[in-house]
Amino acid sequence: MPNFQELGLNPRLIEAVEALGFKDPMPVQAEVIPSLIEQPSDLVGLAQTGTGKTAAFGLPVLHHINPELQKTQALVLCPTRELCLQISKDLRSYARFIPGVKVSAVYGGASIELQIKQLNEGPQIIVATPGRLNDMIRRKKVDFSRVQWLVLDEADEMLDMGFQEEVDTILEHTPEEKHTLLFSATMPEEVERILAKYMTNPVVKTVGKRNTGTANVKHIYYLVQAKDRYAALKRIADFNPRIYAIIFCRTRIETQEIADSLIRDGYNADSLHGDLSQAARDNVMNRFRNQTLQMLVATDVAARGLDVNDLTHVINYNLPDDSEVYIHRSGRTGRADKTGTCISIINLKEKFKIRQIEKKINREFGKAKIPTGVQVCEKQLFHHIDRMENVAIDVEIESFLPVIYRKLEWMDREEIIKRFVSLEFNRFLEYYRDARDLNVEDDNKPLREPREGRDRKSERRSDDGQFTRLFVSIGRKDKVLPPQIIGLINEVTRSREIKIGRIDIMDNYSFVDVDSKSVGRIMKAFENETSNPRGIRVERASEREFAPADRKRRSNPGKEKSFRPEGKSFRSENKSFRSEGKPFRNKPEQDSPWKKPERKGGPGKNKKNK
Repeated sequence: MPNFQELGLNPRLIEAVEALGFKDPMPVQAEVIPSLIEQPSDLVGLAQTGTGKTAAFGLPVLHHINPELQKTQALVLCPTRELCLQISKDLRSYARFIPGVKVSAVYGGASIELQIKQLNEGPQIIVATPGRLNDMIRRKKVDFSRVQWLVLDEADEMLDMGFQEEVDTILEHTPEEKHTLLFSATMPEEVERILAKYMTNPVVKTVGKRNTGTANVKHIYYLVQAKDRYAALKRIADFNPRIYAIIFCRTRIETQEIADSLIRDGYNADSLHGDLSQAARDNVMNRFRNQTLQMLVATDVAARGLDVNDLTHVINYNLPDDSEVYIHRSGRTGRADKTGTCISIINLKEKFKIRQIEKKINREFGKAKIPTGVQVCEKQLFHHIDRMENVAIDVEIESFLPVIYRKLEWMDREEIIKRFVSLEFNRFLEYYRDARDLNVEDDNKPLREPREGRDRKSERRSDDGQFTRLFVSIGRKDKVLPPQIIGLINEVTRSREIKIGRIDIMDNYSFVDVDSKSVGRIMKAFENETSNPRGIRVERASEREFAPADRKRRSNPGKEKSFRPEGKSFRSENKSFRSEGKPFRNKPEQDSPWKKPERKGGPGKNKKNK
């Protein structure tokens, strides 16, 4: 493999790369950089997360930039503000020895006036999120007439998250003669079909196998009852004292609830999701990068752009519906030739998803047992002793030793050891005394996967085809009627062609029958924080247990609001519906699905990050 000096880069870029401590290019960089320098063209770069894609497109783009021309010559689009900030920071680092090169970051959640001021200074490179950049276009604050390079980073997510219209608008304002580069960790088939719209005869550079997880990651799953998911998470954390992990949840509400529970139980954790202000997000990410936090509970969208190389674990509190999302999650550990572990906490109904992911990544999952209380205590004890053996002794402590010796002279060696261990260890012994087994046993027989990954218990027949019943977390108390729910689905999915059947509205939530072929699309759309900013939850109805009060209400259909449009397709003239002039509210359910931990507090209580 060539070194950076042999790639043909500008000497000043090589100087910057060496100053950053880079010695040899990573595989994707060695493949892409010479190609773009020798013969610039449209290019698709496929490589796993953490393999150096930013330098792969950033260095050749900077190589071709004219520092004397104070016009935008390169535009980088990415799906989230975190990734936008990370890319702009990296590009500035690469250009540190090239006078006159300016990089401007344009993203939502920050002062637009300050960003307009930076754009007026004539940056040669703009790194932007689609929404805020379209705002700048409408305000006529950007000039793309001299753009020669367009980079779509994390393009699969950007297009899949509903940014296609915004990207189309931006492309309409860029010159036809330009080089378009697309970089991504995964490339699902539906995105490949879209490439023809943006690129002309692109060169494809693939590093590693497509749509597979990194070879440095061990994939395991734990099988538990759904109600024991949080207790299992705590036990996994306690069994790995040096854990440094991202815990992925489906929604912002779930993310905040899990983080709050971990913090309450004394763990070094915090949350990262779309409801946080930019200042709060920056604070959380800085603490996590500095390893002040051991566990970060995040949504997939919010974690985009979080560049951390030393993660020991990725934990799927809930498995994603899309195997591509799992691949991207797992790729956040095992970076830079280090090993990592991707853990999934599942129940029996979700086991078929493991089989689907195994086929996708061509790797076999290991089934692990949730540690017993005795095993956790033993692991923590050895960790405590290891810390004692490896602690650095400050010479200043010598002056205090005579007093310490006199204070402890009445105890023999065994007594001192017992008291030393008990001081740190008693809380684990107390918490895990008589701890129950959280593992669920199965017959280990291969599960027959539901057709197209569906849960057949939630399907029902209709004269017009097959329907699946979905749970929606709004109800009577949110003052919604069937037309509003139909409008909500139309708005979030950006489609008015989805067939909708029976609608039952309860006090705090509703049940909706939808065309089974559209279930995956609907659930994915509602998991997207951009298209579903109110955080309304949608789940398969069979995955929820009715509370006794709910069953009682359902036994008396006269008190339910029920609507049966007989499987017809509904179109709404408005994109969204409002009831009595008020927007939908996502109120908590009366019977929350989150169970309290086995005991109040936990072994992590007052645990410090040593």
